[in-house]
Amino acid sequence: MIHYQFSIILCRIAGIANKSLSLPSLEAMVTQMCNLQQHGGPDDAGVYSCPESNLVLGHRRLALLDLSPAGHQPMVYGDRYIISFNGEIYNFPELKKELMQAGMIFHTQCDTEVILAAFARWNTQGFARLKGMFAFALYDTIEKDLYLVRDPSGIKPLYYSVSDTSIEFASEMRAFAASGNKSENQHWPVFQLAYGHVPEPVTTLLGVKPLHKGCFYKYNLSTGVSSYQSFTHYSYSNSITDVSAARLAIKNALHNAVGRHLLSDAPIGVFLSGGIDSGIITTLASGFQHRHLKTLSLYFKEEQFSEKKYQDSIIDQIHCKHYQHLLTETEFNACFPAILQDMDMPSCDGINTWFISKYAKQQGLKAVLSGIGGDELFGGYPSFNRISIAGRLQRIPSRVLLQAKQNADKRMNRLTYLSLEGIKGKYLFLRGQYIPRQIARQLGATEKQVWSILEEHPALPSLSRLLPKNQASWMELNMYMQNQLLRDADVMSMAHGVEIRVPFLDEEVIKTALSVTPAVKYSGRIPKQLLIDAFKNKLPEVVWNRQKMGFSLPFTQWLHKSAFVKDTMESGNAAARNNYKDFKEGKLHWIHLMSLIILQTRGVS
Repeated sequence: MIHYQFSIILCRIAGIANKSLSLPSLEAMVTQMCNLQQHGGPDDAGVYSCPESNLVLGHRRLALLDLSPAGHQPMVYGDRYIISFNGEIYNFPELKKELMQAGMIFHTQCDTEVILAAFARWNTQGFARLKGMFAFALYDTIEKDLYLVRDPSGIKPLYYSVSDTSIEFASEMRAFAASGNKSENQHWPVFQLAYGHVPEPVTTLLGVKPLHKGCFYKYNLSTGVSSYQSFTHYSYSNSITDVSAARLAIKNALHNAVGRHLLSDAPIGVFLSGGIDSGIITTLASGFQHRHLKTLSLYFKEEQFSEKKYQDSIIDQIHCKHYQHLLTETEFNACFPAILQDMDMPSCDGINTWFISKYAKQQGLKAVLSGIGGDELFGGYPSFNRISIAGRLQRIPSRVLLQAKQNADKRMNRLTYLSLEGIKGKYLFLRGQYIPRQIARQLGATEKQVWSILEEHPALPSLSRLLPKNQASWMELNMYMQNQLLRDADVMSMAHGVEIRVPFLDEEVIKTALSVTPAVKYSGRIPKQLLIDAFKNKLPEVVWNRQKMGFSLPFTQWLHKSAFVKDTMESGNAAARNNYKDFKEGKLHWIHLMSLIILQTRGVS
């Protein structure tokens, strides 16, 4: 029996090709880029130099199993292909078997080598055959082609920058500080205040952008010629129209996905919030009778925020080790400045993930399962019911909508965003934070400048062919989840050397969910009725038959009393101080305050 192991679990990659610099200079820069990302790969480091192309690839490694020389990266295959890889390929045993039958030779039991062999056999067509979460750089030393590749759900981050003479890339924005020639994007605070995050393809640095999910970027180091191509794309269809068939398909797909995501010889954890999605993942994982399974939960003294009773109801019916952690205001205050430091790209959320990842590390875990994706695929957010109203309101003439900026009600003044066409306007109406007039006042800009910036990016497709609730699903998957939830999950877990796996974003689950007709998928008296019905025999009723709380913390009370927040906000400009005053008076949501705190701590006022 062959024993398979993952060579990489959570790690960080970096690299530079530059004809104008010496190889030793490039090696020093890539080493520094890797060191700036060491928290995401504390177990091992590697650098590979290609003198003939002035290319240096770097890698930081976090190993799930004991370190072995076989798993060291960058890895070379057939004296031709070199890779620096971040992620996991869940179907690598099946791919390896097929490749061996085709005559490909292997020297390790690592999933990394399977990527290399797949490329050697199938070239770029092999990318679509990889099932997992990944971001990697692969270099063909004969053709002099460098490939940057990112998984179809965008679970793993990858940023890159191209000039006339160079290309550089990294897993984190902070790594680009090592090259020393990047200027700050002065527009990012506008996006942060509007969205609560910086949406792709915008970043905090000029000339640095994220590789789009499900795509590869090909750059020839001899000619400088490049191309950008999609290798996997998900689309909505109506192929499953029967309720019973839909339930069965979802049940089977998610069962299979959890099984794949438990592939490991080391202890595996599950983030158990007490909600539907994490409850399903937990009960499915326990059903595999995985001997190392552990659940991790947060709870609070403030009972209105604590979901302990829901967590307990699930824990009582499964067989695994359970760890529940009481998060106190004192601990929150002690850690809050460090959490802000650990952010790579700015985001108004992710603090809960930072804490639960901290506890996962304390329990000796390097991999945990999360329920991210369930709400986006099956209709768990209020936006699914509000999207139709947003569409109707968007037909009102812009000159009328823009008058809403005068409204004192912060929810009403977001009507102004519906003057933006398509899904962008709907997103900012439903989820936006500050409107352009408020942003301009905060940043010392004109309202016209703010509107111009928001109109330009991001460029989004027309969704008119989709029914409203599928529009909401697309919006939540490709905007909120992509730019905030997944990015927060990656960077906040990485800060503790922990990997988050997301079974709901398994390819089989996504394709199944997107193939269910909206009339079936979103029907029922409660949100996610179809998903609940598929697993009703596994979930306690107290978990699914209640109002959604989300995975949140008693932030409002804690931030009210935080001396750090008080000092930070009162050192800002008049607009910042006024907004802080509104927060203290209960007129501003804590998550909107977070965006202001981020700007202040990053020197924007």
